[in-house]
Amino acid sequence: MTIPPPLMTPPLPPRIARLAALARKPARRVLGLMSGTSLDGLDIALCSIGGAGPDTRVTLERFLTRPYSPAERERLRAVVSRPEAALADVCVLHAWLAETHARAVLAALAEWGVAAAEVDLLASHGQTVFHAPGSWRPDGDARGPVRHATLQLGDGDLLAVRTGLLTVSDFRQKEIAGGGQGAPLAPYAEALLYRGAEPRVLLNLGGIANFTWLPPLGSDAPVRSGDTGPANTLLDRAARLAAPDGPGFDADGAGAARGAVDAGLLARLKAHPYFALRCPKSTGPELFGEAYLAEALEWVGERAPRGNDLLATLTRLTVDTVAATLVREVPRLAEASLYVSGGGRHNATLMRWLAAALPQVRFADGAALGIPPDAKEAVLFAVLGNEAVAGPGFAMRDVGAPGDVAAGRATAGAAAAGQAVPGDGVADHAGPGGSGRRLTFGKLSFPD
Repeated sequence: MTIPPPLMTPPLPPRIARLAALARKPARRVLGLMSGTSLDGLDIALCSIGGAGPDTRVTLERFLTRPYSPAERERLRAVVSRPEAALADVCVLHAWLAETHARAVLAALAEWGVAAAEVDLLASHGQTVFHAPGSWRPDGDARGPVRHATLQLGDGDLLAVRTGLLTVSDFRQKEIAGGGQGAPLAPYAEALLYRGAEPRVLLNLGGIANFTWLPPLGSDAPVRSGDTGPANTLLDRAARLAAPDGPGFDADGAGAARGAVDAGLLARLKAHPYFALRCPKSTGPELFGEAYLAEALEWVGERAPRGNDLLATLTRLTVDTVAATLVREVPRLAEASLYVSGGGRHNATLMRWLAAALPQVRFADGAALGIPPDAKEAVLFAVLGNEAVAGPGFAMRDVGAPGDVAAGRATAGAAAAGQAVPGDGVADHAGPGGSGRRLTFGKLSFPD
């Protein structure tokens, strides 16, 4: 009898083998990049991340913010959150932003004395240029074949080639594909890093304010999260109008502290139907931007506040809408500790008014959680990138998404563009939701 030769498993293609080896490493060095709606600059966090999923452990090695120059900021403002923009500008911005971010990454690594070869992964959020969840629809109708949409620029393939780093990008698209709104994404990573013996509320005061409620360890309650409404986006615009040559924001909230809240304008601003929607929900400057503020000011008429009075009114808008959302959405709010991150935490007036509006809540130092609050968002995207290459995936929010969603696609650099790598999209963790739907986020781009 002839014995057939043993079946030989063909070797993995080099790029797939590289991914497999990276996933098996006990720890990975990941660079997280974040550029938010405030357009302050690019946050860069170099992290050592051990494990994945519920076993994730993060050490922040280095962090810096590379501020955008005035010219760069104006170039972004010409497109970001605009209902209309020249398609040519959007196209060119996609590449220009990647080039700009790549230079910032290489400069940061050089400053830190870290070689690119010592970094395993780059996780880039890119820059949101338009976020269109169902709540943004001008006619208020979120029905139809496309309920939610979002667009981030900063080409991941170009980033990979310019930096020489395996790159994960386009994070928000997968949550939308799974039935979510594409924002906020932070709760998925926060649920891995920040749960403790006590319930916690993590409040981020960026351009838009968003919160995450984390139940205590051992609880099977689902994480709750959502965008509460505007934070710095309107305040920064009012500050630029009041002082065109100033810093572009209300430093320490000094202007608001000197102003008086206009009750009529505040009531008009708070009448927007978004504030009555239940979470999960998301929004952006597309909804709470120039047109929203201009309409309210026009409605108030000649007595509309200006200068410090406008800053005071917009600060009160943020305080009231954040407080109302937390009171409505967070179970047993008085038992939770509140940790604040984002640029708004540096606004002393905003923080003082917020503490007065939530006397039942204990405000805690965000640094006590182990990651400096200013670095938090860039670190969270590093964690999402780590999950994309080594993690079990996340449970979707309970949004009625159709089934499991796999990990997306991988695109190669110049040598082998378009090579697809399906992910498993399996396993679970106690992340936002509890619906049983599981997914990981991001597109993989090889540097070669």
